[in-house]
Amino acid sequence: MFRVTRYLQALNQSPTAARPRSTVARPTGPVVIWNLVRRCNLTCKHCYATSADKDFPGELSTDEVCAVMDDLHGYGVPVLILSGGEPLLRPDIFDISRRAKAMGFYVGLSSNGTLIDEHNIDDIAAIGYDYVGISLDGMGATHDRFRRREGAFDEALRGIQLCREAGIKVGMRFTLARENAADLPALLRLMDSEGVDKFYLSHLNYAGRGNKNREGDAHQRMTRAAMDLLFDTCWNQIQSGRPKEFVTGNNDADGVYLLHWARMNLPGNEDRLRAMLTRWGGNASGVNIANIDNLGQVHPDTMWWDYTLGTVKERPFSEIWADTSDPLMAGLKQQRRPLEGRCAQCSELAICGGNSRTRAWQLTGNPWAEDPGCYLTDEEIGVSDMPARIPVTPYQRRGKARLEDVPVCADSAGS
Repeated sequence: MFRVTRYLQALNQSPTAARPRSTVARPTGPVVIWNLVRRCNLTCKHCYATSADKDFPGELSTDEVCAVMDDLHGYGVPVLILSGGEPLLRPDIFDISRRAKAMGFYVGLSSNGTLIDEHNIDDIAAIGYDYVGISLDGMGATHDRFRRREGAFDEALRGIQLCREAGIKVGMRFTLARENAADLPALLRLMDSEGVDKFYLSHLNYAGRGNKNREGDAHQRMTRAAMDLLFDTCWNQIQSGRPKEFVTGNNDADGVYLLHWARMNLPGNEDRLRAMLTRWGGNASGVNIANIDNLGQVHPDTMWWDYTLGTVKERPFSEIWADTSDPLMAGLKQQRRPLEGRCAQCSELAICGGNSRTRAWQLTGNPWAEDPGCYLTDEEIGVSDMPARIPVTPYQRRGKARLEDVPVCADSAGS
């Protein structure tokens, strides 16, 4: 996860001579995204869990969930993101959430928003979730088409409004794809008009139903235009004294691209920003990010559902996560991963960490191959001696692309 606002706010402040050393003990465990239930009332085009509105056998019982929580707490896991499917379809979701909060976890709820209504908003507010993320894949008809249900946008927006009115920190979650990129400007305006606290932009990854929908993935030029808009919006809000939280995910090249954006828009800050981005280090799959699915199977992150490290029904999560006898986990936990291709030669590897290994795995069967989702040019990452693979001119020479200039699929136009 790349926290855009954090870095741009730092650049808006006076530089300090040295970064103070924290005296707070760092958590030992990863952030855990926990798909507690696979059932969902929607069948979204880009669902990595390939959910459906039916019960799935073998899911963890309440007692099993509590036992896993005890192990996670003992292992030093700081954050639980409760997801699905649609987590509100799990009958014991509030019992699980209350227990997690009582144990001291930071607890987030990841929902499609359609089931948040006047009948359960008080229960949701009473939990004290640290954050509720609700997915919007575009405005109106675009969102409904992605969610494959008419009226889904209005229901999700009502869920956002109810959370905000109840004093819950609520965010919009947007998966960028070719079919919905043109809606991003309107969504950012909606965020502002609705008083939404956070905007999370996820790059479409090649996994689950998203893998089958690969033709809808964002092209490099469109991705760059979307990032320009996101960075510009974030910086303008900081300058106006009303910053919102902007975060991106599933493409750690965003950190390197922010460096190029700052070079163009905030000259003189490159060294400071590079130092901060290097401390971040990019992709954290298998290290600081983990996933437990509805059956209790552990994965290096949420996009690795076709690669299982073990199951909490047989071994504690803490034991599975620390086990580097698995070759993938051994490679992910190496300080320098055994990367190949342009990723191995990338001069910005210290920032992105090799980006998404899932995309390489999905396309080549080799988790260490170069990431096909990197949208930076060979020149920008210092591998200009290799054949060019991205048909765009470097950002700093060509100016900014505009989302309205990027072609979209015919089925996303005029409806």
